Amino acid sequence: MIIAAAMASSEIEALVTQLARLPGLGPRSARRAVLHLLKKREGSLDPLIAALQGVRAHLVTCATCGNVDTRDPCAICADPRRDARSLCVVEEVADLWALDRARLFPGRFHVLGGRLSALDGIGPEQLGIDALVARVAAGGIDEVVLAMNATLEGQTTAHYIADRMEALPVRLTQLAHGLPVGGELDFLDEGTLAQALRARRPLG
Repeated sequence: MIIAAAMASSEIEALVTQLARLPGLGPRSARRAVLHLLKKREGSLDPLIAALQGVRAHLVTCATCGNVDTRDPCAICADPRRDARSLCVVEEVADLWALDRARLFPGRFHVLGGRLSALDGIGPEQLGIDALVARVAAGGIDEVVLAMNATLEGQTTAHYIADRMEALPVRLTQLAHGLPVGGELDFLDEGTLAQALRARRPLG
């Protein structure tokens, strides 16, 4: 009978397992990452542990926009250089980070926390739509950019928001449909994002 030899202790295998659950990492990639961390303990492992502990201790959801940060309001909402008159609505925090990373939108953001999906049982009450409407109704916002992903659910969400804001004195625009159908903002390059933002148009 052949007995499989354990390549590492249960603690190290547990670390590999946890890393393998991260997007973009499989078991082999996770194992390589763990080996690197173990070889470079002082330069890589210890700083990573410290960074994770710091985020774990201070992580909060911004009460204003729904972004995740280590302070509330988040760095974006607290930045006085941002154009408070422009608001970009996105489905997820990953979409916010994609747009902000490209430095393409000078305004502020609002994260819905998902998109309408009858199949998944996600209705307006599960999303940050009421908070968005209240935020716009409070005044001071001239344009709302609906940056939904180019999916059926994303466009349904955009149209629902447009209906909710129909009576509000605000200009509604959406990203141009140069975005690939079924594409998600977090996976798009900066050139595609820039073109979509520049070509945004009125909704409806």
